[in-house]
Formats: sequence, structure tokens, C-alpha cells
Amino acid sequence: MHLYQNICLLSLVFIAFACGNTHTSNTATKHLPFYNDASFTPVWIDTASPNYRNIHTIPDFSFVNQNGQVITNHTFDGKIYVADFFFTSCPGICKKLTNNFSLVQKAFANDADIVMLSHSVTPDNDSVPKLKNYATQFGVIDGKWHLVTGERKAIYDIARQAYFADEDLGEKKNDNDFLHTENVLLIDKHKRIRGVYKGTLEVDMQHLIEDINTLKQEP
Repeated sequence: MHLYQNICLLSLVFIAFACGNTHTSNTATKHLPFYNDASFTPVWIDTASPNYRNIHTIPDFSFVNQNGQVITNHTFDGKIYVADFFFTSCPGICKKLTNNFSLVQKAFANDADIVMLSHSVTPDNDSVPKLKNYATQFGVIDGKWHLVTGERKAIYDIARQAYFADEDLGEKKNDNDFLHTENVLLIDKHKRIRGVYKGTLEVDMQHLIEDINTLKQEP
């Protein structure tokens, strides 16, 4: 009789423990980190923290897209967007990068709150007609995916100072140094960097898609 009672008691304790664990895992919520500098060290900052107001944000910008339309930071107000850097005459990684970037467009083709921004790093060469031809070649959806050109200094400044987009970290750059990066950046509705991915890796694009879905749950 004592053995039976002990078994029942242990069973009840196990059930209570298991139920408690299940409840905890179900209420757990994934939160994406913030990235505040070129080291891309992820940081998690609570909304109640005094540092929350000091999170790095993408500053104002103004460029022209493949349709000759002016694209500014206000184009992305209230939207999540992903950004990268390319050039239309790139003989190497750019086509792979663009093909992988297309996976994001396909995943959110019908979601107006998710948009894409590709900056030309050879803006003197990448005219609006060249961008339009490139957009047609890769099936870019107008309004969903903006390929932009503009003043070279403006693009390079925002690339290096705002998106931290350069592979040679730690080396001082000047305006004549060519910008090259495979990084794709996830930007939230408040213009903050929330993810960094290798655009040449399809698996990273799948992670990006998952993170966008996570970010959509944030206010």
C-alpha cells in the first residue's frame, strides 16, 4: 500500500513539473537583438531601459530608383525593410546575391509592409535605365523592391556610417576606396538594424525570412 501511494505521489509531482515546463515554453517569445556599431555585436535592450532611446538608427537619405522615382527614408515609414549593396556590372557575387535576395521578395510578395532596398555602389555607371534593365532581368516587383542610384558620396557615407557595410573592418577608408559587402541588413519599423546576413548564402536568406516574421509581431 505504501509503495502504491509513493508511486502515485511521484506521478503527481512529475505531471505538475511537466505541465509547468510546457506552460513556460509556450509563453516564451523570441526577440531580435539590436546592432549599434560595425562590430555587429548583438545587444538586447529592454524598452524600459534608458539606453532604449539611444539605439542606432538609419538617418535621412534620398536616392532615385529604377523607375526614376525619388526614394527617401520616409518611403519606409512604418515598414520593415531589408537593404543590400550591389552593382549591375558586377562579374562575381552580385548575381548570386540578387538571386538569393529574390527569395525574400517571393516570400513577402503580397505583404505591403515588407519592402527591399538595393543600393548601387557604382552610381556613376548605374543610371536609371541600367537599373531598370537589371530589375527586369531579375523579376523585381516595382514598389516592393527599390534599386537605387544617386550621389556616390551619399551612398558610401550611409553604407559605411549607417549600415556599417564594408568587409574590411578596422581599416580606415576614404572616398576613393571601393565599397564591397555581401551583408544584407534587416531594418525594423523604427529604422533600427535588427539582423545581419550573408546574402550569398541561401540558408541565411531563409533565416532572414524567419526573422522578418518574428519582427512583424513587434509593435
